[in-house]
Amino acid sequence: MNTTLSLCAAAIFLLAGTAALAQQVIVPEVERREVKLPKFPSKDIAVGLFAGTYATQNFGAAAVVGARLGYHITEDWFVEATLGQSKVSDEAFRQVLPGGIFTDPKEKLSYYEFSAGYNLLPGEVFPSAKRAKATAIYLVAGVGSTKFNQQRSQTIAFGLGGRLLLTERAAVQFDLRDHVFSLDLLGKRQSTHNLELTGGFTYYF
Repeated sequence: MNTTLSLCAAAIFLLAGTAALAQQVIVPEVERREVKLPKFPSKDIAVGLFAGTYATQNFGAAAVVGARLGYHITEDWFVEATLGQSKVSDEAFRQVLPGGIFTDPKEKLSYYEFSAGYNLLPGEVFPSAKRAKATAIYLVAGVGSTKFNQQRSQTIAFGLGGRLLLTERAAVQFDLRDHVFSLDLLGKRQSTHNLELTGGFTYYF
């Protein structure tokens, strides 16, 4: 008897609670407003200047300067365009050959290249106990063209480099690259390897 009364009481309580909830349903009337999301800089585009030495095969090393424009496709892959210029001397040949090889003692060498790079070893360095700077060691390779002594030659370039981010937008980087192209200066065309070692500053925006 008590069990039956308890079940009836529970049923009545459940029905009353359901009716109360049905009466308390409120349809919200909130006017939505447009929210303009902030535009954060992606920092995928890189512009940089560099300087260093360019060792032209058979002619020794000389200063080189240039500029780079890059785009980081992902955290690992990037592409870049490079312009560089150096002056090559034939002083060593003038000691043996009267008049040397070039018309002038120094001949301008300029090049442009389009390359792709891969961040091989991203990491960090710790200048102090509470500060960390992002770093990366990367591989790079590309093709382009070199103009030297009135000759323009297709160029293949490859090498490696290192990058240290000083801030979120600024970095220093060092590169070692080999520029391979053909030259015909002594009556015989030959493939030359021309090593370039540079350091530079890069800004991201």
